[in-house]
Amino acid sequence: MENYTEKILITGALGQIGTELTTKLVELYGAENVIASGIDEYKKDITTAGRYEKIDVTQFDVLEKFIIENNITTVYHLASLLSGTSEKQPLFAWKLNLEPLLHLCELAKEGHLKKIFWPSSIAVFGKGIPKFDVGQEVVLNPTTVYGISKLAGEKWCEYYHDKYGIDVRSIRYPGLISWKAPAGGGTTDYAVEIFYEAVENGKYTSFISENTAMPMLYMDDAINATIKLMQCPADKLSVHSSYNLGGLSFTPAELAAEIQKEMPQFQIDYAPDFRQQIADSWPSSIDDSVAKRDWGLSYDFDITKMTQEMLKNLKIKLRK
Repeated sequence: MENYTEKILITGALGQIGTELTTKLVELYGAENVIASGIDEYKKDITTAGRYEKIDVTQFDVLEKFIIENNITTVYHLASLLSGTSEKQPLFAWKLNLEPLLHLCELAKEGHLKKIFWPSSIAVFGKGIPKFDVGQEVVLNPTTVYGISKLAGEKWCEYYHDKYGIDVRSIRYPGLISWKAPAGGGTTDYAVEIFYEAVENGKYTSFISENTAMPMLYMDDAINATIKLMQCPADKLSVHSSYNLGGLSFTPAELAAEIQKEMPQFQIDYAPDFRQQIADSWPSSIDDSVAKRDWGLSYDFDITKMTQEMLKNLKIKLRK
């Protein structure tokens, strides 16, 4: 651990990752050292952080002033527009997904931050790469607005590390599955929606075709991986763009079969939409051996355990 007190700011703290990452950071560092931020007004019990601030990360002067005045050491910069939504608002997606990251790197260069976490995505891969077991160092060729913005961000992270020694760390998240917070407009959202619909209606229409495999990860494993990476000594890290994270790989049909083990009456059908084309541009499975070697990446959940956890918790949450 570092020899200074972590003072953490989380942007996008009310999103799918931010909600659960905040809880874990509070456990580790204490509520008094964790500040959550987002574009929503504060509501009681909105977050477990000791404090919540309404901050628009595209207002750089406001963000900079807050970081300096509050002696922030570490930013988990999660605010972004996800893949499906980015296709509908490409110029705004570019602005939101890239410019605040550069501003944070500049603040670190000026000595106002010690460490930055920024999430990348499997959307960086794109055309012309192997479909299975995609390695850490493949050529990146994204075809979506989201993927293009994430690739650019990765290269900026690497640039600021190599040129200025900035400690900015990143993971290429696969699709993330959680029962605590709803998904936010991504191509892998079917794997969250399917559980809600199974519990509430007993059936689901998937916007991804039945045999399309995509990398996925249960949120608990994603949060643990993020913390592991951020707590790793800097000299152990060999990747300064973004680390591959493989997780699980399954199709909608395989996930439906797991749900049917628990809920035999569950039915699924398929009506692929524009997100199918995005999914087709992504790999089906990822090689994350470099992350396992450098900072001990590991997983606790397979598809069966994840399905059981999702259904059990959603039945309680939705009181079904």
